[in-house]
Amino acid sequence: MARLHQFLLALVFLTRLPLGRFLPDRVLPLSGSLWAFPLVGALIGALAGLPLLLDGPPLLLAAGAVTLAVWLTGALHEDALADFTDAAGGRDRESRLRIMRDSHIGSYGVMALILATALRIAALTVAGPAALIAACAGGRTAIVLAMAALPPARSDGLGRAAGRPSGGAIGIAALIAVLILLPQGWAGLAAALAGLAVLSLVIRQARRWLGGQTGDVLGSASLLTETAMLVVFAMLK
Repeated sequence: MARLHQFLLALVFLTRLPLGRFLPDRVLPLSGSLWAFPLVGALIGALAGLPLLLDGPPLLLAAGAVTLAVWLTGALHEDALADFTDAAGGRDRESRLRIMRDSHIGSYGVMALILATALRIAALTVAGPAALIAACAGGRTAIVLAMAALPPARSDGLGRAAGRPSGGAIGIAALIAVLILLPQGWAGLAAALAGLAVLSLVIRQARRWLGGQTGDVLGSASLLTETAMLVVFAMLK
């Protein structure tokens, strides 16, 4: 039962699905649910990929899939990417953290959202639902890996409250991600390597800019990893 509650908490945290009423009354630590992030990612990908099963113009169906993914997640990761890339305009760590908490969006954030969305839509005109499932699972696994690699950059906020993943959580999450990628064969391996490369760049930049991770860093890692994997799947189709 504990595992089910942890999975439900991961669903509630990563999506806007109305499942909170099924959680127990006591407060559950998010760190205990990190192992389930790839499973939630796969579910998001499966639901968002439904338009790709229809007959119709590939561009329109791909745009529908991305729209559904954004709706399912409440644009959680898109908001994070905009905030993190806007931090490029900061002069030092404190100014970057301040910019990331500003509700306004700047030119860096706008362009990052446009380019990431365009790449996802373009990739999905070629890649199928299975690729989207794998990429979404990989993107949520990136959150777990980034949390393990970076300490919290703030004394408050999501990055601090979520805690650090245990070795067991990292191992289970990685195993689930590998199992989801296996049916994709060599394309899955190439996509995973591309995702890890992009994730390493996000981690490096977060360490350089902020000295650690925040919720915006984690969301950016997820979305950029997912995007990189989708691009590789499309190129190898």
